[in-house]
Amino acid sequence: MQIIDEIYGTYMIDGVLKELILSEPLQRLKGIYQGGASYFVNESWNVTRYDHSVGVMLLIQRLGGSIEEQIAGLLHDVSHTAFSHVIDFALHNKEENFHEEIYEQIIMASDIPHILTAYGYNYKELLDETRWTLLEQPAPELCADRIDYTLRDMYRYGNISMEEIHSFLEALFVLGGKVYIGDVKTAEWFVRTYYMEVIDFFLNPLNVYGYDVLARTLKLALDQQLITIDTLLGRDEEVMALLRSLDDHDIKGLLDGLHPLVDVIEDRYNYDIHVIGKMRCIDPSIPINGQLVRSSSVSQEIVKMNQAAKQKAEEGMFVKVQSASK
Repeated sequence: MQIIDEIYGTYMIDGVLKELILSEPLQRLKGIYQGGASYFVNESWNVTRYDHSVGVMLLIQRLGGSIEEQIAGLLHDVSHTAFSHVIDFALHNKEENFHEEIYEQIIMASDIPHILTAYGYNYKELLDETRWTLLEQPAPELCADRIDYTLRDMYRYGNISMEEIHSFLEALFVLGGKVYIGDVKTAEWFVRTYYMEVIDFFLNPLNVYGYDVLARTLKLALDQQLITIDTLLGRDEEVMALLRSLDDHDIKGLLDGLHPLVDVIEDRYNYDIHVIGKMRCIDPSIPINGQLVRSSSVSQEIVKMNQAAKQKAEEGMFVKVQSASK
C-alpha cells in the first residue's frame, strides 16, 4: 500500500499498519476535520484527523521509532468525536481531553484489538500512551503529535514552505527516545510557526466564532436529549446533517449562522464573544556545549515570543459579529 503524504513524501506501508489504516476507525477519521468547527466557516481549513494520524505515524517512522510506537501514533486520535475539540467546549472541559477519556472505550468497541492480536501485539500495552516518548511529551518540549499538526496545518494554510519544513526535519534528532532540535535558529523558526498555529489560527476570530456557535449547538442538543455522545461518533458531515434536520428553533437559528460568509472582527471593546483558550507553550531543548538546555535560555527572540503568546492566551480573543446572515 502506497501512502503519499504532502509533508513526508511517499512511503510503502504493509502488514499491521496497512490493516489498521484500512480499518473503519481510521477510515472514519477522513470525515473528522482537525480544526473542529473551522471547516464550516472556511472550507480551506480542511486538514483531517486521518491526515494527521497517518502523518504522526510516518514522522515516528522517520525518527526511527519502533513499529509499536508507529501503531500508537496511528491510533492516538481514533476516539475524536465529530467536530474534534468542539465537544470539549460544549462540555466546558478546560483540559480539552474528552477524546482521551473515551480512548480505551472506543478502541475496545472496534476491531482494532482483533487486528493487533492477529499480528501478535499486546493491544493493552500499545494503548498506554505514556510508553511512547516520541509520540507524546508534555509542553514545552517537542513530540511527533505536536510537530505534525503544526507543520501540517501551517503548510496547508499557506504559512510555511516545503523548503522550510525540510530544513526543520533535517535539524531534528532523537536522544533517549525523545525528539529535539539541533540548533537555535531552527528552534526559533519552530516556535514562531507553533504560535502561528495555536495563537493566530486557533484564536482567529472566525475560528473562535465557529467554535462558539457549534459548541452552543451541541450543548443545546445534548441538554435536550436530541442527540447523545454516541451520536457524535459519526463523521462531521453526517452529524451536521442530523443537527440541521432537528425540529428545534434555537438549534436551527444557531446553525443558520454557521457558514463561510459570516463577517467577524477582533474588537476588545465592543464584542459578542470572548474566549480564553487552553494555554499552549513551546520551548524546545537544544544541545549547547554537550548539554540539552531550553532554547529560550540562549534566544531572546524565543523569550519574547513566549511572553507575547502567554499574554495573548491569557487575554483571549474578543470577537465582534458584523454579520452572520448569508
